[in-house]
Amino acid sequence: MSTPLQILQKYWKYDSFKPLQEEIIHAVLEGNDTFALLPTGGGKSICFQIPALQKDGICIVISPLIALMQDQIKNLQEKGIKAIALPSGIKYSELDTLLDNCVYGNYKFLYISPERLQQDIVQERLKLMNINLIAVDEAHCISQWGNDFRPSYKKIKILKEIHPTIPVIALTASATTKVVDDIIAELDLFQPKIFRQSFFRPNLGYLVAHVIDKNHKLIQILEKHQGSSIVYVRNRKSAVELSDFLNASGYTAAYYHGGVDAEDKTKRFHQWMNEDVRVMVATNAFGMGIDKPNVRTVIHYTIPESIESYFQEAGRAGRDGEPSFAFLLKNENDERRLNNQFIKVLPDIDAVKLVYRKLCNYFQISYGEGEQSVHDFNFNAFCKTYELNTLVTYNTLQFLDRCGVIRFMQRFSKKSSVHILTTGNHLLEFLDKNPKHELITKAILRTYSGVFDEEVSISILLIASKAGVAESEVVMVLNTLQDSGILEFNHSLSDAEIIFLVPREDDHTINRIKHHLIEQNGNKIKKVEAILQFTEHTTSCKSRQLLRYFGEENTKDCGICSFCLQKKQNRAKIDVNKIQEDIIRLLREKNLSSRDLIAQLAYPEKSTLEVIRTMNEHQIIKINHDNHYQLL
Repeated sequence: MSTPLQILQKYWKYDSFKPLQEEIIHAVLEGNDTFALLPTGGGKSICFQIPALQKDGICIVISPLIALMQDQIKNLQEKGIKAIALPSGIKYSELDTLLDNCVYGNYKFLYISPERLQQDIVQERLKLMNINLIAVDEAHCISQWGNDFRPSYKKIKILKEIHPTIPVIALTASATTKVVDDIIAELDLFQPKIFRQSFFRPNLGYLVAHVIDKNHKLIQILEKHQGSSIVYVRNRKSAVELSDFLNASGYTAAYYHGGVDAEDKTKRFHQWMNEDVRVMVATNAFGMGIDKPNVRTVIHYTIPESIESYFQEAGRAGRDGEPSFAFLLKNENDERRLNNQFIKVLPDIDAVKLVYRKLCNYFQISYGEGEQSVHDFNFNAFCKTYELNTLVTYNTLQFLDRCGVIRFMQRFSKKSSVHILTTGNHLLEFLDKNPKHELITKAILRTYSGVFDEEVSISILLIASKAGVAESEVVMVLNTLQDSGILEFNHSLSDAEIIFLVPREDDHTINRIKHHLIEQNGNKIKKVEAILQFTEHTTSCKSRQLLRYFGEENTKDCGICSFCLQKKQNRAKIDVNKIQEDIIRLLREKNLSSRDLIAQLAYPEKSTLEVIRTMNEHQIIKINHDNHYQLL
C-alpha cells in the first residue's frame, strides 16, 4: 500500500506536504472525525483526497458550488482518478445510472450537493456503497453565522445515520470561533481532531488607503510594486471599465467575471498565469482554483461585503513567501455603496413570497405541482413582466436556491452573438440608405471589437442602454440586418435555468424558511458593519485586527501593514524645513501638481501635503490656472 507521501508525489508531483496536511491525513486514516481550518491556499482538498485514495471504497464529498465540484472533478480526472458528480436537472434514469456507477464502477469520489442528498433514491444507493470517508467542503455553510449559510447543509447528518462508523472530515478556509463550534455541533462530529492553522501571514502586508482618486492610487501601487496583480471589484461593469483604463494606461490587463464565457475565462486565466497579462481585474468569480504563487499585490478597488471575503481574496497574494501586499482602497462613497449594494437590497418575507408566487405563475405551475420541473429562464424579462426590482429579485432567487426551494442556475454560456459578414465600406453604404438602423449598429461597433472577424458575444441589455432604446428594438434591428445579409445574429432568449425542487405551496413553502431569512439578513448586516469598522479602525495592527476576528488573540504586530508603517513614520522626525527646501528646489525647475511633488519627494504623503498647504497659506507658493503649484 502506498504511503500518503507516495500518493502526493505520484498524483500531485509534490515532494512534501504543506503545514498540517500530513497530520490531518493521518488523523483521518486513523478513523477520527476531523475538522480542518486552513487558510486560502492551504491545500484543503488534498486532506481528504489522499486518505480516500489510500483506502478501499468511495469518498462522498459534499460541496455547495457546482463550479467547485466541476473544477475538482476535472483535476482528479486529469490525474487518472475516477470521480463523478450528480448535477441538477438530470432525468431519473440518468441519475439511476450514475448512482449504479458509484456502487459498481470503482469510482473513488462522488461529489454531491446537500440538496441532492435528500432524495430517497440517493439515500438508498448510498447504503449500498463502500464509503471510506465523508468530506464536507466549505463547512461554514452549515452555520447560520457563516459567510454563506445554506439551510440544506443542516441535513447532511443523514449520512451519519446511513453510515455511522464512517469518519467525517469538515473543511473550511474562513470560520470564526463561533462558526467552528457551530459546525462541530451541526455535523455531530464525535470527539473530532481539530487542526487550526494560524492565519498569520508574515510576508503579507494589509494596507487600507483612504483616497479621493482610486484610479490614480491604483496606478501608483502598480508602479511601485512590480509583478503579477489581482484587482477585485464588486460588479461586472467595473471589471470591464477598469481593465480598459489599465490597458490605456500602459498596463497589460484582462477582466474576469461570471458573465465571461468558459472559453474566454480559460484563455484569460492562462494569459495571467503565464505572465502575458500582468493584472487581472475581477469580481469574486475569480477565486476557485487560483494557485499562482508570485502574486505581489491584491488590490480591492471596492470594499467587499465581509471580512471573510476580503481575507480569502487578499490571501491570494504572496503564496511563495516573498513580500507582498493587499491594498484596500476606500473613499467617502464606499459606505453608501455597501449599504445600497448589500443591505437595501436584502429581501424581506413579503418580497420572497411575492417573487416565489410570480415565479410559479410565470411558468404556469399549479398548486401542489412543479417538483423537479426544469425551465429556461430570462431573468430580465421576468423582472420586467412583473415590474420587480432586479437586485432584490436576484437576492430572493439566491435565497430560495440556498434553502432548497428552487435551483437557480445562471447559464452565461448561452449568450447572444453577432458576426458582421460584410465589409466596413459596404456596411456604411447600407446605413446611409437605412439611417434608422445606424444608432444601434454603431453602438455595437463602439462596444465590441472583432465583430468583422469572428462571432462575438454581445449583451442586448448593454447595447440597448448605450443606444437609449428598448431591448426589443435592438433584437428587431439585428434580425433585420440578418435578413439583409449584413450580419449573422444568434439570439438567446434565456440566461438562466430554474428547477423547482419542491411542489408549489405558496405561503406554506416560504413560512417554513422565514426564520432563515431573518437570520441571514441580520448576519449580512453585521458582516458589512465589521468590514467597515476594519477600514476605519486606526489604533492597532491590521493583521492583528483580522486575526482577532477569526479568534486568534495571542498575536503580534506585523510591522508591514498600513498601521504599522504609519507608526514607524510617526516615530521618525520629519524635518519640515527640509521638505520646504526640496519643494522650492523642484518648483524652480518647473511648475508641478501636488501629485507630482509627492511622487518626486521621498517623504510621507501626509507630511508633504501639510507642508504644501502651509506654504500656500503663507504665500510662498500658489496654484496657477493649470492647477499646478508655482513659486511667488
